[in-house]
Amino acid sequence: MGSWNNILAFLRGGRSSTRPRLLELRSARWFILFTVSFAASTDIVMYGLIVPVTPTALERRVGLAADQVLLALYSASMLALSPIIGYIADRAESRRWPFLLGLILLAAATALLCVGTNIGLWIAGRVFQGATAAVVWTVGIALLVDTVGKEGLGQAIGYVSMSLSVGTLAGPLLGGVLYQDGGYYSVFGLAFGLIGIDIFLRLILIEKSHAARWLVSEGKPSSPEHHGRETILDGSTQNLPAASDHVSAENSEKPSIRARNPFGQAVTLLSSPRLVVSLWGYFIVSLVLTSFDSVLPLFVQKTFGWQQTGQGLVFIPLMVPHIMDPVTGYMIDLYPRAPRYIAAGAFLCAVPVAVLLRLVTENTMHDKIVLCVLLALLGLCEAVAMPPLVAEVFHAVKEKEDESPDSFGKGGAMALAFGLSNMGFAAGSLIGPFFAGFIRQDAGWGTMGWAMALVSGVSALPVLLFLGGWIGRKPPPPNGPAQCMSD
Repeated sequence: MGSWNNILAFLRGGRSSTRPRLLELRSARWFILFTVSFAASTDIVMYGLIVPVTPTALERRVGLAADQVLLALYSASMLALSPIIGYIADRAESRRWPFLLGLILLAAATALLCVGTNIGLWIAGRVFQGATAAVVWTVGIALLVDTVGKEGLGQAIGYVSMSLSVGTLAGPLLGGVLYQDGGYYSVFGLAFGLIGIDIFLRLILIEKSHAARWLVSEGKPSSPEHHGRETILDGSTQNLPAASDHVSAENSEKPSIRARNPFGQAVTLLSSPRLVVSLWGYFIVSLVLTSFDSVLPLFVQKTFGWQQTGQGLVFIPLMVPHIMDPVTGYMIDLYPRAPRYIAAGAFLCAVPVAVLLRLVTENTMHDKIVLCVLLALLGLCEAVAMPPLVAEVFHAVKEKEDESPDSFGKGGAMALAFGLSNMGFAAGSLIGPFFAGFIRQDAGWGTMGWAMALVSGVSALPVLLFLGGWIGRKPPPPNGPAQCMSD
């Protein structure tokens, strides 16, 4: 019984009455960043592992041909559940437990797909996979924001985006190899192994805000940003500025109707042009990248005669440039006024690249090289655009909170904001394959490139005007309110 109590105390982390073991390690910024990155990578690997398995498995185990609608259930589930999960995560006492909920959904999804011998189990598995993605990209990113605060946020997001790209590449490749050499169940053996590691990491993680209660009492440095959420949730004001004690207490006792209403919170967030333009940017990046899911394999098969292996490997140039995401994140941290120009420039640079796809028409080595180079350049444009868009969600929420501190109640609305922006990404991944597929089928490969160029080019204008706030607004003076607060 004593050992069991020790295990429970270890897993409770910051909520136990005694100091958790390995506290500094389990709450370290690099460890939380690694855990969130691994969760994002695992989630997308689970999605990609079954992509090469689905056509054959559906036919053999269910008796149906592969259906694009079945694959779209992942995005539809993520689209519907992201804001709900985000709101729940903001109201929860800890980000950690909603984050663990995602693992339960992921394990359930994997089990359903593993044993699925009828279409109902496959539908449920895909829906649960989408719900898992909603958890990772709302609760996980909100947890990361709570940990790193404003400083270094861009670079941290860059590492998560990079891990996502690694998972995007590894999933289909590993799934195809394992399915071909080891059979159906070998694919799910790897899946459950990754889930086991993910469970371990998420269980031992301690949020920075929870660790602060011991670190502060021991005289170790802890940024106020890191335990502000815990202070509010516990009802304690010891870490808040004295001047705001009365206001905070009054707001916590009498939250506005809008603060208690998830729809009202969403309306408040969406009244921010910064959040709306971030959501739109999410949508366009996802639309462009997922457009290739339906058209690229068919195009290289028809043009070059490539079979399944080649159809999978051709996605590598599109994803490899995401290794630059941490570099982009470092730049936006170093130059706070640069994100609008970085993101808008990336969208503009995607225009000529997408148009030049029409040059690939024949089965020659020259055209194969041109296609790979163009895909790499297009992937680079989307990779550069992504970190500024993700970081903008954080800044948009902070701006709204500064304008009206009682707008979102005691839990804030950071996870809800990421849930809303995640809806944009899910909508893009839902529409993208159909968007590109219909255009290529009716008007050809070249016209599809023109369509991608058009949506990217048009999107550059609102990003330039509103990312980081209205471009015509004067920046605050060095000794302005923001500087005073940081002091």
